[in-house]
Amino acid sequence: MMRFIKPALFLACLAPFAWLVWRAAAGGLGANPIEAVTRFTGDWALRLLLLTLAVTPLRRITGWHALIRQRRMLGLFSFFYACLHFLTYALLDQGLSLAAIGEDILKRPYITLGFLVFLMLIPLAATSSNAMIKRLGGRRWRRLHRLVYLCGIGGVLHYLWLVKADVREPLIYLGVLLLLFALRLPWGRPPGAKT
Repeated sequence: MMRFIKPALFLACLAPFAWLVWRAAAGGLGANPIEAVTRFTGDWALRLLLLTLAVTPLRRITGWHALIRQRRMLGLFSFFYACLHFLTYALLDQGLSLAAIGEDILKRPYITLGFLVFLMLIPLAATSSNAMIKRLGGRRWRRLHRLVYLCGIGGVLHYLWLVKADVREPLIYLGVLLLLFALRLPWGRPPGAKT
């Protein structure tokens, strides 16, 4: 049973990208395809980041310790979609104009924050292998990977600041994030759970 979980999770994480490619090939991205791709990839980067943050609380609640082995894949797929999100913005929206990108980053707070989150995700992805954990040492690796909490906060705020009118969806993400943080506090843990 366990040997099927990893391939199934891999295919599930890749499915949104396959769906996006199919929609693009079929001309189903609407009147503004760049905006559609940017939004879609950003949504999935944030969803998978929140799923990554959900692994530890779920493991504590369910006692299913095998969940922890899937966290790395979720995090790397979150980074994959974040890369697609950033590349869509930088290449398709800004034409890879460094001046325009730099000006946008300085001018718009939600882009500034999104760019900072993307930069924080890079060392997390780069140090996700067992070899890097060994090289950094467990304590330093854990300290570095606490950046994921800032990435979660920054990702949700990036989305919240981006939305001009209907903020219901980003507020749902904010609620999920706050719940995940609450579950990490002592009163959010089941009795006897380890920290």
